[in-house]
Amino acid sequence: MRRTVALSGVVACIWAGGAIAMAQTAGAPPPSTPTQGSAATKEAAPAAPTKPIDAGTYAVRLRDLEQRINELKEQIFRSKARLSLLAETVLEGVVGGGQAVILHENRMSQSYKLVRVVYALDGAPIFTKADEEGTLGDQKEFEVYNGSIVPGEHTLTVNLEYRGHGYGVFAYLKGYRFKVRSTYTFAVPEGRVSTVHVVGYEKGGPTTPLEERPAVRYIERVERQARPDASGEGDR
Repeated sequence: MRRTVALSGVVACIWAGGAIAMAQTAGAPPPSTPTQGSAATKEAAPAAPTKPIDAGTYAVRLRDLEQRINELKEQIFRSKARLSLLAETVLEGVVGGGQAVILHENRMSQSYKLVRVVYALDGAPIFTKADEEGTLGDQKEFEVYNGSIVPGEHTLTVNLEYRGHGYGVFAYLKGYRFKVRSTYTFAVPEGRVSTVHVVGYEKGGPTTPLEERPAVRYIERVERQARPDASGEGDR
């Protein structure tokens, strides 16, 4: 009789505990999860609006970029030309070579004032001078280059700019600019001196338009290169 009562008490306790656990499980709220609506709201948030660039601003920026690129290309070209000329000069010092003398001669009339001179040898600038007062034209002749050079053919590029200098019925010339660009190829034999006279002159006649008169011609002379002997005197 005691065993029966005890067993019944245990069963009752087990049944009561299970009922309480089931009640707690049924009453517990499910774990919280983010709703689809909140996630979609975050993903669909629009980006900050950007201000569009108008066509005028875009064109200005594009031109500025193109100008910088062209300037960089020109700097690279000039650097390569200088390196090439320097390499030729160094090579000439090792194996022997020739010499080049370049002179500028002015034969223009008073109607044209020389205000800018730019010379380049094989693409490398060797002489640049500008003077708006026109004193360059007052010099009938001046030296542009005198130095060693590798034997062979070389290209000389000449850029001259004149300012009109008129008076009386030709006073209108003061507002004009005249530009002359010319190239010339000359040869330097080994052990020789090649002298090139670059002459600025007025071509044509009295009926030739003033803007067509400025021109350039070249006078070339090749001589034996002077080499000092033991006494210090040159062998000519």
